[in-house]
Amino acid sequence: MKVYAYVRVSTKEQNIDRQIAALEPYEVPKNHIYCDYQSGKDFDRPAYKKLMHRLKAGDLLIIKSIDRLGRNYEDILTQGQHITKGIKADILVLDMELLDTRSKDNGLTGTLIADLVLQIFAYVAQTEREFIKQRQAEGIAAAKAKGTQFGRKKLEIPEGFEDCFRRWESGQLSTRKGASELGVSHTTFHRWCVERKQNKDKSVSEGRLKDTKEKA
Repeated sequence: MKVYAYVRVSTKEQNIDRQIAALEPYEVPKNHIYCDYQSGKDFDRPAYKKLMHRLKAGDLLIIKSIDRLGRNYEDILTQGQHITKGIKADILVLDMELLDTRSKDNGLTGTLIADLVLQIFAYVAQTEREFIKQRQAEGIAAAKAKGTQFGRKKLEIPEGFEDCFRRWESGQLSTRKGASELGVSHTTFHRWCVERKQNKDKSVSEGRLKDTKEKA
């Protein structure tokens, strides 16, 4: 029997140390630890694919928590059954002591219990994830109601923009050159110019309408 471990974090900025530290008592060889730095939304993960090709019947796969296998009930259950039924390897989930498929001393009954435990914990993992998302949504809604602003702070238009806009409007200045002078992206400069021109045209139209009404 060979022992493997799978570690996953959603981004490279996240730390894997906690998951690696949890593996120390099991003395998993370093070259048997597979790690992915990406979301668990699907199984198109390089390290996970390599692990699945290497895992053989009778081997043991250790993971810190069951959601390392997937993000929802169906994914977790599918992968769990693929490992235990398809490959015929075992799974040990460190955060859930009951989820250790090596305990099959009671034959069919032991297998049934292992399957039920996997289903229950897969359900718990998805339910917990949905609760977290719900709490986040409620928290954001409450913060917005209090006036809290989310997202990137709107970039203020610098003082030199009006001069650049006049030259841009008259064709004396290109979008990229104007953006370079102001130190912003060309898309930002172009958006500012378009918005400024629209406001200018709107003011002119409103002025003409007012003059027409006064003459009438």
